Amino acid sequence: MTVSKNINNPVGQGGGQRKRLSRAERQNNGPHRNLDRRGAADQKAELVRKMREKAAGQTGESAAQS
Repeated sequence: MTVSKNINNPVGQGGGQRKRLSRAERQNNGPHRNLDRRGAADQKAELVRKMREKAAGQTGESAAQS
């Protein structure tokens, strides 16, 4: 087996080929990120809905107590 002079680049030692990345994927903007963003948007929408329900419940209770 041939050995490279550079210790960080040993020739002939596995690793295979790297997947070709699109330009968007190289900028960390691939399809996986879109899924993450969709999940984050869903969580945010759920949180906003809960906060609105809680706020509506508090205004209703304070009006009933007065």
